[in-house]
Amino acid sequence: MDTIILDADRRIGGPYTLAAGLLGHLVPAALARWPELAAAHDIEIRAAAPELRAAVPARRRSLADGLPRAQRILIPGARRSLRLANGLAEFVRDHLGRSGPLTVIVENLAAADPTDAELVEVLRRRLDPGLLRVEEGRSAPAAGPLRADFDRYRDEGFHHAMAESGLERLRGLAYEDDPELWQRLIQRVAASLEAVEREDEARALYDRGRRESTDPRHRATMAYATAMILVRHHDRSRRDPDEALAWVNEAITITSLLPDPRERAFHLGFDLNGKALVELRRGRREAAMDLVRQAIELAETHLPGEHPIHKLVLYANRAHLLAMAGRREAALADLTRAVEADPGYPDHYLDRGNLLHELGREEEALADYEAVMRLSPPFPEAYYNRSELRYAAGDLGGARADLDHTLELDPEFVPAYVNRCGLRVAAGEYARARQDVELGLAHAPRDPHLMCVLGQVELAEEHYPEARIAFDRALEGDPDLVAAWAGRAELAFERGDNEAALADLTQALKLEETAELLFNRSVAGRAAGLAHQARQDLLRAVKLAPDDEDVRRALTEG
Repeated sequence: MDTIILDADRRIGGPYTLAAGLLGHLVPAALARWPELAAAHDIEIRAAAPELRAAVPARRRSLADGLPRAQRILIPGARRSLRLANGLAEFVRDHLGRSGPLTVIVENLAAADPTDAELVEVLRRRLDPGLLRVEEGRSAPAAGPLRADFDRYRDEGFHHAMAESGLERLRGLAYEDDPELWQRLIQRVAASLEAVEREDEARALYDRGRRESTDPRHRATMAYATAMILVRHHDRSRRDPDEALAWVNEAITITSLLPDPRERAFHLGFDLNGKALVELRRGRREAAMDLVRQAIELAETHLPGEHPIHKLVLYANRAHLLAMAGRREAALADLTRAVEADPGYPDHYLDRGNLLHELGREEEALADYEAVMRLSPPFPEAYYNRSELRYAAGDLGGARADLDHTLELDPEFVPAYVNRCGLRVAAGEYARARQDVELGLAHAPRDPHLMCVLGQVELAEEHYPEARIAFDRALEGDPDLVAAWAGRAELAFERGDNEAALADLTQALKLEETAELLFNRSVAGRAAGLAHQARQDLLRAVKLAPDDEDVRRALTEG
């Protein structure tokens, strides 16, 4: 087994210092012997090792790649680094599978950027130690600050590095020294702090900016950003849509007075779109729709031939609002417009696939999810969503495989534990189902869906008191969780409490009317001596599911 020693100290190369060293060892051989392997991971390699960009051309490109930085308004979220880490891990796995095993001794791992720390965790978790061993070496970190590669950190979504290096630079920079740089750093650093859930520090930076700057655009941007913290705070108890409304109105007041019509159209449209989110959080969906309409009108009237991503964001947001209003075909048209305008951007395919799935257009939804898989580094949501399509089609093995892969990519993806647990309960694999619940609860201790599937496991194993506790806790967390009402009804029926079963099934049916729930209530009703009500439930069920053999048989027998 070959051995290499690499230094992970982030002060050497910033984010992915370790990854760049590893890629520098592996990529040249891949280009010489298996160029298709490097091409398959172009995004990951180019993001982690900028010095290899000349050797590894960009194969997968989006609209943003050809635009000036000022028009690239979509900054990657903090979770993008996990997708990059998984893509890099798959490149290393496939490379070493051809070239032979490798031991990597990592020096200064404790001084690594979070991107490299995450990569080491993924490599150790996903790769067989017989193929790759990652060992920790000596620790002697270099002195000095992190390099100030602000454009790279912003473009790639390297938020921890942006926050660290930006805060360091701001300590030695006064507003008067370079007002433009100072304002740009305040905005970028605060946005990165918010992205890594350090919102209080972000808010403090915006307050500092307000004390120093009187530039209208800068103050409008800070007012908008403050509003976004108040509606998107990772701690939901800290959200305050009403205070957010005050701040976003401040932004709109300023941007509506900008003298240049093009500049006003962009900045005001941006702020109106932000206010739409605020109004949505305040429960005013129609007001949100009108705000997005105004923003689109401004963009189409005053920004011909420029700011295409801004326009796509507006159409995508209108699509979400239309879908919420039940206007799914109109929403689909907006999402299709976004996909066609930027066919290299995966997120729009994911959103359109979800909408197509809701419309029952499963083959088209599948095509969109698989487009995401081709266009992006490993995207857990795409595999999770495909698992739902496969489950609906009766492909339980395929659904299980996609859920397994989702959790391999992201062990904190709680909904995948919920669905995989359900499959295991149905297959009688109660011990493994319980293991999934425990793994999921470790990440989300009060998740109502996990408590519901725990109730199903306890019920299947005839642990009736424990099942009741689990279902009750699920309903405490989400009183509208139909599966929990149905599960608790099944528990009551099993224990001979027909009245309780009827009450819980009735509550479930108030939330969602399905043939299965009606059939189950008919069974409980017949057991309770309510033959007429039971038959009425069956008659309604057969209208909803005319091909259901159990319903038809029960009608015939009744």
